Amino acid sequence: MFNQKSILITGGTGSFGKKYVQTLLSRYKPSRIVIYSRDELKQFEMQQEYNAPAMRYFIGDVRDRERLSQAMRGVDYVIHAAALKQVPAAEYNPMECIKTNIHGAENVIAAAIENKVKKVIALSTDKAANPINLYGATKLASDKLFVAANNMVGQGGTSFAVVRYGNVVGSRGSVVPFFEKLVAEGAKELPITHEQMTRFWISLQEGVDFVLKNFDRMWGGEIFVPKIPSIRVTDLAAAIAPQLPIKVIGIRPGEKLHEIMCPADDSHLTLEFGDHFVLRPTIKFHHSDLDYTTNALGEVGTPVVQGFEYHSGTNPHFLSVDEIQTFNHKAMA
Repeated sequence: MFNQKSILITGGTGSFGKKYVQTLLSRYKPSRIVIYSRDELKQFEMQQEYNAPAMRYFIGDVRDRERLSQAMRGVDYVIHAAALKQVPAAEYNPMECIKTNIHGAENVIAAAIENKVKKVIALSTDKAANPINLYGATKLASDKLFVAANNMVGQGGTSFAVVRYGNVVGSRGSVVPFFEKLVAEGAKELPITHEQMTRFWISLQEGVDFVLKNFDRMWGGEIFVPKIPSIRVTDLAAAIAPQLPIKVIGIRPGEKLHEIMCPADDSHLTLEFGDHFVLRPTIKFHHSDLDYTTNALGEVGTPVVQGFEYHSGTNPHFLSVDEIQTFNHKAMA
């Protein structure tokens, strides 16, 4: 799908963008990969590692619609990864989060339609399901914008879909590098927000592979959710530093005890496939009568039972301490 095609990644200097570029260059022969982001230092550093002839680096902010539109000229596929993601920072700086995560999403949609991009996938988060923090609320709004965008283009126009998944092992700002830094600095204990806290767990490569696959699967309008394991944060601490005690410091502003990716309130829209779920659009598209039970690859999904909820605390698949160690080592290799 990506051979001799142009791909643009917003927020492309982040952990996801780098892994996505690495994967594209190793598996395909794209004609152009455009990294669109606002930090010139991160772009300079990324250029030292990723300098293939196909690489292009555009300085720009998703808040700037005109610059986005310039960057998307001749682009076939867009991955929208740019966002303000830190939950406490969003609580303290709500307007900045809204400008990037909501208005930025509007700009990506408008630029993609204007430039007749074939397909767009926006990255979401488990925090967008039943959100209690501003970050999650802005990503829910963003998800709704990308789903509804399919109604703006009609049949044969740009297709938009969303990928939603949980905590990415080893990504910038995540808990694993934070714990490892504390251990390296000789910490006497590890801070835990709550002893019962659980999280969904996915590696960066798994996230990238899931997005790549969904470009083939999508019709437009879906929210794709991978089936992934959960972890207990206390088990994560034991996996990283079994010799250290934990110290409960309390839940941070806007933080949840558990995360949800498929809410019970959306169970009537949720389809289960072999390795993932799909949340169908809440709205009807005027140009389509798809029921999404069969995707573009011919994979068939079945409706979940009423009230089904994909919840990190009740997930049937939990990793043990040993499994977390193995998983993290492989994910960060």
